[in-house]
Amino acid sequence: MRPRRSTLAVPGSNPRFIEKAQGLPADEIFLDLEDAVAPAAKEDARRSVVAALNDGDWSGKVRVVRVNDLDTRWTYRDVIEVVEGAGANLDCVMLPKVRDPADVQWLDRLLTQIERNMGLEVGRIGIEAQIEDARGLTRVDEIAAASARMETLVFGPGDFMASINMKTLVVGEQPPGYTEGDAYHYILMRILMAARAHDLQAIDGPYFNVRDVPAFTRVARRSAALGFDGKWVLHPSQIDAANEVFSPAQDDYDHAELILDAYDYYTTVEKRGAAMLGDEMIDEASRKMALVIAAKGRIAGLMRTKTFNPPV
Repeated sequence: MRPRRSTLAVPGSNPRFIEKAQGLPADEIFLDLEDAVAPAAKEDARRSVVAALNDGDWSGKVRVVRVNDLDTRWTYRDVIEVVEGAGANLDCVMLPKVRDPADVQWLDRLLTQIERNMGLEVGRIGIEAQIEDARGLTRVDEIAAASARMETLVFGPGDFMASINMKTLVVGEQPPGYTEGDAYHYILMRILMAARAHDLQAIDGPYFNVRDVPAFTRVARRSAALGFDGKWVLHPSQIDAANEVFSPAQDDYDHAELILDAYDYYTTVEKRGAAMLGDEMIDEASRKMALVIAAKGRIAGLMRTKTFNPPV
């Protein structure tokens, strides 16, 4: 799995933002050809994105381009020009407003044709699908299974909120009058279940009040607690918060590694299916839970500070 704790949106038409993004600590950068680019600037933005992918230094980052949605006239040219021009330096294509598995299948076939024509490795470029309306959510399981290229499901809250007539103008915030629970809980869990059922990552959508980092952090903690892998960020000030929220705490990471070591020792040396680690019982379920936290810690670059000492 590629790390996606923070997924930074960068307008493909803004060379200054593209250059700055290369030095930011976001796990993923997606160069946007859709909402962040005016219609008259889209063709020039494609050329800027190709140049940035080929000439920029994106070391350590997942490189993604968001194309326009399939109801527009730009999508097929977005894919062709970007992949033909910079496919060797591209990790994924993000397809917005996915409503049907056929949308993903269309992109898969077009990518395959371009890869074969350009001599690129077939199947290497992944797909990220954005779920942005009620229709897409009702078919999210089929969308998740639509292609072997699928890597992530991404929640697009702005368009989604409009599609269901949610009563708010602050993207990512609870609607006025909703005082019990979380208005987004069902949506987030539906996307998360589809992602996990098909071994995909799940990415939460953006929070538009970019200057309010505490509010962003509060909202990010909600999806991180559910099990999401990361969150879309709109401003550099949100990146550190996202990276921290979607990484395990040092104590949790150490604990997970200790569980894995202890379980391995007790099952292989003492041949026991369950044992104690201090005052805690551990078994196969404990191992599976620890694997998740340990993997996230390793992706985040955490280093162990505690070691397991087998009983003498």
